Amino acid sequence: MVNRVKTCAVIVAHPDDETLWSGGTILGHPQWQWFVVSLCRKSDKEREAKFYQAIARLDADGTMGDLDDGPAQSPQNIQEVAQTVLDLLPEPSFDLIITHSPQGEYTRHLRHEETSLAVLNLLESRKIRAKELWLFAYEDHQRKHYPIPIQKGTYYKTLSPKIWAEKYKIITDTYGFGPESWEAQTTPKSEAFWRLNSLLEARNWIKYKRSR
Repeated sequence: MVNRVKTCAVIVAHPDDETLWSGGTILGHPQWQWFVVSLCRKSDKEREAKFYQAIARLDADGTMGDLDDGPAQSPQNIQEVAQTVLDLLPEPSFDLIITHSPQGEYTRHLRHEETSLAVLNLLESRKIRAKELWLFAYEDHQRKHYPIPIQKGTYYKTLSPKIWAEKYKIITDTYGFGPESWEAQTTPKSEAFWRLNSLLEARNWIKYKRSR
């Protein structure tokens, strides 16, 4: 599948998620057409400006939504999250969609989990379509360490020093996170994904993870 990709949507909760969890993959495949959707922070004008600067460095297009991202992290209606995804995507069909895992990448961020479930619901209802779905594969073992890529993920790749350096610069120079920040310390040098080739495979994967 990887060699056949032409169009790819990266659907994330926040500006910087696209770079943290898949920035190396985006940078490593400049021949693909990338479109990045961030569901939160459009009204944060400083963060909005940084997002567009970041995706420009990634050679991608994209847009932002403004879902609530306050500190309370009150649960949101998944149907409303899904509608926001639909409203922001430029088209409903892609070769590849990349998004959060239903378990998130660390313990825990509700917006990441909601984004994943909304995308899966849209795929199930066929309101969006993809030949392949990749879910970020990272874990922090209940905050025991910074999020790390899961080596048993179905796609695991160590980034070249050049690509990782550019990814790190986007986090620190473009987004402005200091070298001691959680974001800078987290920035993975390898990236991992659960690659799912069908909606049935996605459903079975979620059931398996929830049963553990």
